[in-house]
Amino acid sequence: MAKQLNTKQDKSGKMALTAKSLRFMIAGLAVLAAGFLLLSGGGSEDPNVFNYAMFDFRRLVAAPIVIVAGIVLEVVAIMGKFEDKKAE
Repeated sequence: MAKQLNTKQDKSGKMALTAKSLRFMIAGLAVLAAGFLLLSGGGSEDPNVFNYAMFDFRRLVAAPIVIVAGIVLEVVAIMGKFEDKKAE
């Protein structure tokens, strides 16, 4: 007595992600990469010398904001509904 699931299948042959959403995904990846580049650095060659450069505005505030913006772009690219003008 297996329960049958009532599922509709889209047989239109269209991709789930449009060209516009793919562009948003690439832009989101670029913003994420920029955020991680902002986060890098700040080390010291000499372990006996403390470098305060790792606690600057760029690493503590700017980089996390840029990374979160990249994640938001990725979510919008995946979850957003974009219409292709060429598909019509």
